[in-house]
This record gives sequence, C-alpha cells and structure tokens, in this order.
Amino acid sequence: MNGVELFLLGRTLMKIGEAAMPEPEGGASRYGGSVRSVLVVAGDIAAHPGSAVGEIATRTGLPQSAVSTAVARLKEAGSVVTAPDPADRRRLLVRPAPRVSDRVAQVRATSIDDALTAALGEEADPERLKEINAALEVLARHLAPHTPARMVPTDDRDRTNAKPRP
Repeated sequence: MNGVELFLLGRTLMKIGEAAMPEPEGGASRYGGSVRSVLVVAGDIAAHPGSAVGEIATRTGLPQSAVSTAVARLKEAGSVVTAPDPADRRRLLVRPAPRVSDRVAQVRATSIDDALTAALGEEADPERLKEINAALEVLARHLAPHTPARMVPTDDRDRTNAKPRP
C-alpha cells in the first residue's frame, strides 16, 4: 500500500463512519455543520481539554466559524461544556463534559454493520463483515488516538466509570 492508497482508504472509512452515525432525536441539530467537522473538533477537545475555539481551529485547520458551530452542536448534545477563560473573559474554554450524555452513549453504541454492508454492496456476507470488523479493531488498537471516544462504560448504570478499550 502506498500513501495515495492509504489516503483513499481513509476517506472511504470516513464515509462509512459518517453513514453509521445515528441521527439525533428530533432530526439534525439547529446549528447545522457537518458530522465530519463535529467529530474532528470533538477529537481535538478530547486531546486538548480547556482549549479556546481559536486554538482548536488552528490545530484542526478548520475555519473558526466551523469550530464554533461544532462546539455548539457538541454542547447541545451534552458532549462538552464551556467556561469563560479566566485570563481573557471574552474567550470560552471548551472541555469534555464530566458525564457521558445520552447522545454520546447512543453514538458510541451504534454498530457500523449496516453502513459497512451498504458500502460492500453485493460483496457483503457475514464472514466478510466479521473479517473486516476484526481488521478495523486491530487498526483501532494500534492507530486510534486514546480519547474518550475509545472509552467504554464498565457499568451501564454509571457511565462516568469508564476504562480504555483493550
């Protein structure tokens, strides 16, 4: 595999991931914005809690307006909280919410099987799906950043008590 093939595979995997995302209750967010930018921003916030919108925009390469929209969607979903920056009260600092919201739990619990089946089309069969899922788990174990999105609850009653996936 070369860099171009890896890049194109990554784009395909992103599209499958986007297709697997469940719609929020009541339809799309009133804030708009793409699922992709929301996920990029959520990942950055998890890796850099307490960041200002401008800092997130710089790290992600997204326009500040897209980051602001994504933060609004994440806040609406209960995924993040904001607080004024003590050094500059005009800025808001964003960090992951202390508890897993119902929306985050719903997204994390959603299987990719239907989206993967649709992407494979006629080539989808149970054995192939099992093989691809296993390969994706190996890739995730070795390459996915350690973020709250890779955390699973140890007890359904207390989603704040989470441990990293093996």
